[in-house]
Amino acid sequence: MHAHADIRVGNAPCSWGTLEFEGFRSDRLPFAQVLDEMVETGYSGTELGDWGFMPTEPEALRAELRKRALTMTGAFVPVRFADPAAHAEGEARAVRIAGLLAAVADPDYPPFLVLSDDNAADPIRAQHAGRVGPALMLDEARWRVFADGVNRIAWAVAAQTGLRVVFHHHCAGFVETPAEIERLLALTDPGAVGLVFDTGHYAFGSGNPSAAEVMRGLQAFWPRIRYVHLKDCSPQVAARAARDEWDYHTAVRHGLFCELGQGCVPFDQVIAWLNAHGYRGYVTVEQDVLPGMGTPKESARRNRQFLRGLGI
Repeated sequence: MHAHADIRVGNAPCSWGTLEFEGFRSDRLPFAQVLDEMVETGYSGTELGDWGFMPTEPEALRAELRKRALTMTGAFVPVRFADPAAHAEGEARAVRIAGLLAAVADPDYPPFLVLSDDNAADPIRAQHAGRVGPALMLDEARWRVFADGVNRIAWAVAAQTGLRVVFHHHCAGFVETPAEIERLLALTDPGAVGLVFDTGHYAFGSGNPSAAEVMRGLQAFWPRIRYVHLKDCSPQVAARAARDEWDYHTAVRHGLFCELGQGCVPFDQVIAWLNAHGYRGYVTVEQDVLPGMGTPKESARRNRQFLRGLGI
């Protein structure tokens, strides 16, 4: 057990159906219930969720975290990076959110500002999630715009708040496939922009959801990986999504991101790799569900028990 002492396990509001997509906000649970259930099911860290889901005043948020002994691990900030007109607003929003995180940060386990594309905003990419070919990818000019926006915001967040910035590859966005992750990393400042490696999004976005594919990605991108999201991916649902040409939300609704250990992600190998390569800090369990889907608390408990069985 002691071999994994530096890996701590958190969860995130998206596992309770509080997703960042427009149209999915009305049915979500109150933040206090989500945080209570996180603690009850064995997690010691949480991400922020959408702005306004938890208190946005530092003292109030700090009090909610402290009374539950929870560490704030990060916040997901989607920006439509392919649109240069979105960069200024995205920067202001990212800096504001990063300021809140910095104000409640645990110095031993400082949080990450997690940038991502405005996923599912492009209907063609949302429709083809999990089966993206070169024709659907950004051209060189739009890649430059995209990467310039990521660099700009990462530099601003670091300068104004001191927080570390990572980019989240994500299905239904313009950084989904292994080739797109590679391109983004080549165009961004390695000192300012790390990668959060999401095992489930990587599996689905690769077009070949398999244990070998996930481990290939973890190894290939390790030099830039600063943070890890543990998510599973059902190859059966992925195959149906491809066959029936489901869009991203339809695939999620059908259980694409299943409970840990039920899909293709080799969590034993992932954790062994992290341990062998000196990963320290939080991994965040995410089982993206839409509001009203499944049994979030019971899933969170089973996911935590699964990881305990692997030594973390």
